Amino acid sequence: MMTSKDSCQFKYQKPFLSAFKPLISAIESLATPKRMLLASALAGLLVSGCQSTTTNDLTGSTPYQTSTRPTSDRNLDQQEIARVRTSLAAQYIRKNELDTAQRQLEKAFAADSRYAPAYDMMGVLLQQEGSRINLEKAGQYFKKAIALDKDFEQAHNNYGVYLSQMKRYKEAAAQFEIAGAALGYEGRIGALENLGRTYLQLDDHPAAAKAFLRALDGNRNSIIAHIELVDLLLEQQRVQQAQRLYDETLILVQGQGISPRLLLQGIKIAAAQNNKTTRQQLAQQLLSAYPLSDEAKQLKTWLNNPEAPWK
Repeated sequence: MMTSKDSCQFKYQKPFLSAFKPLISAIESLATPKRMLLASALAGLLVSGCQSTTTNDLTGSTPYQTSTRPTSDRNLDQQEIARVRTSLAAQYIRKNELDTAQRQLEKAFAADSRYAPAYDMMGVLLQQEGSRINLEKAGQYFKKAIALDKDFEQAHNNYGVYLSQMKRYKEAAAQFEIAGAALGYEGRIGALENLGRTYLQLDDHPAAAKAFLRALDGNRNSIIAHIELVDLLLEQQRVQQAQRLYDETLILVQGQGISPRLLLQGIKIAAAQNNKTTRQQLAQQLLSAYPLSDEAKQLKTWLNNPEAPWK
């Protein structure tokens, strides 16, 4: 099951929202040409804070991504207002001010009822709130965003995260596949990582391995793909390949500390190579640093019966 211990999170800026509120009121009171210029300037400031990285955990607290890109050549001044409102909503969501975010999105819909990112963001908001009623509503908003813009890769990824949370893994995989195949989409590698983990939930390990290899092809520094592929290679007893990927992973996480999962992987590789010294060193480190972790429990079980397979 996917857990938060490997989760990655958004990387975004946090502008002082209060500084922008007077500007928004001023924008709406101006004539159209001036309003369009001011809205565009404000949108530029806010959208710069909406770039994100993906998460390892499909159902963690912030696994989605955000985008406020325009979707057509409709009335641009109204679309810019919708974009500003959607950007503000994204900032409020990250501060967990969900009621305020919802009001911003309603104003985005009022400005441009066909602005796909606003529907995607509403889905994110309702998903984050997490009640049964709002979770049911969230799916409809993601679907609406995709219906308005079928090439909106961000919405496909976010809908996949939602479907995975609802344990609708086959449907989730289809959405991640769309986002993962979209060359040029900046979240493509994250979508492929999500795809691989979804296939793990479906117990389709060959498909999972293929997705993670695609992620590595796109970004050799993908820590998620490295970690997952090490386990998959060990399952296939391809120890030398697992060792090479494991060594690469240790380089990638240098300075971040080594997780219990990585320690257990090192123990498994050392045991497979009959390297007792390394195995004992890593086992001592795992039991000392993370005595209550699931990995420590697995290690203790294995130590009591070294002939048994790892679980």
